[in-house]
Amino acid sequence: MTNQVAIEQLKTAFTDAHVEISGDGSHFDVLVVSDDFEGVRAVKKQQMVYAVLNDQIASGAMHAVNMKLFTKAEWAAQ
Repeated sequence: MTNQVAIEQLKTAFTDAHVEISGDGSHFDVLVVSDDFEGVRAVKKQQMVYAVLNDQIASGAMHAVNMKLFTKAEWAAQ
């Protein structure tokens, strides 16, 4: 599993998303900024991302995933 494959999957799943992924083998840091997260609680945001990456997680290609998930307004406020 390459970072680019996961980035493309997340960009396809989330409207107009900014996606960054860094990682070393099975441990990944994932940043997704998308207005699809508007009005969604933190746990639900994670579930949405896990649903996209589930095949890679289930196969063991991705083991540990650290997520930072924001709407565009939340990201701009940082």
